[in-house]
Amino acid sequence: MRLGELLRPQDCLVPLDARDKWDAITQLLDHLAEQGRIPAARVEELADQVLARERSMSTGMERGIAIPHAAVDKLEAIVGALGIVHRDEGLPFESIDARPTHLVVLLLIPRAQKLAHIRTLADIARTLGREEVRTALIAAQDGAAAFEVLVQAERSQGG
Repeated sequence: MRLGELLRPQDCLVPLDARDKWDAITQLLDHLAEQGRIPAARVEELADQVLARERSMSTGMERGIAIPHAAVDKLEAIVGALGIVHRDEGLPFESIDARPTHLVVLLLIPRAQKLAHIRTLADIARTLGREEVRTALIAAQDGAAAFEVLVQAERSQGG
């Protein structure tokens, strides 16, 4: 699933002002609950699952991208949020390339949807793997602008 299908403009937090990766994950989950995308009563449970996944192996990728995620039960569809860190120093995320993160994509994926899980991660990597897309996202001044960058980038990929 492409980010333009998964997210709404209001699911793009610009800027994401988090102290560390743990705070970033918590802020994105709280936002999803505030938006009614996940039940508020499940935030703690879902946070435990995402944080456990993150503790087992960092989801900090390369080129300033992190994709904290977890496969969870009792969720009918993939839910996500994007946080964009505007600070020049980014956010430490124990990334593969040891560089700071500026784009944090949080995903909650129904456990039964393994194929969708793999396809979604591949779609995100393909879109955010493009330097011009990352640069435009980091320059976005609000969620609507960030969402438009994603939609245009995915449209130019034939989607």
